[in-house]
Amino acid sequence: MKYLITGGAGFTGINFADILLSRGDNVIVFDNFSRAGTLENIQWLLEKHPKVRILQGDIRIDQQKLFEAVSEVDVVYHLAAQVAVTTSVIDPKSDFEINALGTFNLLESVRKSKNQPAFIYASTNKVYGGMEEVAIIEKDGRYQYRDLPDGIDESMPLNFHSPYGCSKGAGDQYTRDYARIYGLRTAVMRQSCIYGKHQLGVEDQGWVAWFTIAAVLGRKITIYGDGKQVRDVLYVEDLFKVWDLTTKQLQPGEGKTFNIGGGSTFQLSLLELIDHLQNLMGKKVDHTFADWRPGDQRIYVSNPSKAQQELGWKAEVCPEKGVQILYEWVNNNKDIFKYI
Repeated sequence: MKYLITGGAGFTGINFADILLSRGDNVIVFDNFSRAGTLENIQWLLEKHPKVRILQGDIRIDQQKLFEAVSEVDVVYHLAAQVAVTTSVIDPKSDFEINALGTFNLLESVRKSKNQPAFIYASTNKVYGGMEEVAIIEKDGRYQYRDLPDGIDESMPLNFHSPYGCSKGAGDQYTRDYARIYGLRTAVMRQSCIYGKHQLGVEDQGWVAWFTIAAVLGRKITIYGDGKQVRDVLYVEDLFKVWDLTTKQLQPGEGKTFNIGGGSTFQLSLLELIDHLQNLMGKKVDHTFADWRPGDQRIYVSNPSKAQQELGWKAEVCPEKGVQILYEWVNNNKDIFKYI
């Protein structure tokens, strides 16, 4: 199989590329290398897989380069994105151009190509907005849904909130509609908190990685809110497995949509992650508290039962094991983090 991974030098992209290349598939990595650490990721990938093909380009403007790459492959994994709500508020135009226009450009390349590869889009739970109508309670030192013990499924109404929610939501809906209108094989993955090796988390994005990096390097950790916020967390290799299963089962015109995360089984609060890191390190992890940030959800937990039923997929890496893998990787690669 031949794959194109946009944003392939980023965290999820580099992990996906490594897995695909290790099993003998061909991979084109498409990235503009604007994010810190991407050049280091590519250097690591090239040392391990010299035959990987690297294309430097920008999904906003390099339509011809995109079209040529799309025309060579069987599957497109679209991971290139602006990924932070806070950044989208500061610079909504760039956020729109990357997430909405960039996705449109890529879908048009797929539509116009003779081969019309399968198209998998990395969406986000932020397309559901704040979900203010969902009742939340506090129990056992964390927030929980009062009436949804299994989490949020795909029937939750879309309610874009923040420029990031709007731009990712636009890509989400374009991906679905290009299947319905043009008969493409597409799937939308509304993902929760993904974490793992090669993740250069920062304060406003990738919190599991950021807490781990900061704890190892002795950097300041600020918890916005009370730390009882909960997310379902999914190790990156489990994410790849569900994407791979989806790719193999896509049919023209379906426009599949899945909520993807660790679900109610694999959820973690901010304070629980701090405790786990302290146990791994054998010492206290210094952290302070600050006011809640606008738009922060007290809880988001996916209900991945649709993916489990239709694809036969289930998350396997528990947070304790996944965080330990990430912690060991950070410990062994401290020199990388001078860039963040």
